[in-house]
Amino acid sequence: MEERRNQQRRARAARAGQQRRRRQRRQNRTGVLCISCIVLFLMAAMSVQIFRLHEKNEDYKTLETKLTKELESEQERQEEIASYEEYVTTPEYIEQIAKTKLGLVYSNEIVFKESNKDD
Repeated sequence: MEERRNQQRRARAARAGQQRRRRQRRQNRTGVLCISCIVLFLMAAMSVQIFRLHEKNEDYKTLETKLTKELESEQERQEEIASYEEYVTTPEYIEQIAKTKLGLVYSNEIVFKESNKDD
């Protein structure tokens, strides 16, 4: 009888050990599943962020190209303005404006005017 009780105790202990192992396996599976879900979620979030940053980078490259072209055109315009500024201070320009806008002429110049045929 004593032997039978010992066998029953061992059997219960064995069943209890098996049940513990099963619970641990389930817990391990659940843990691995949770960690896998978290890792997948983080990977998805990172992928979305990488995609957004890539698009933003492309936009910035386009903007940089546009601004570089604009800068070059403004530098050319600045050079044109500087050369025009030099030309405005020359006697040739002053003489041209005096003749075209003010109608002034040198005393030794002969001025020809068109006559109106209607008169």
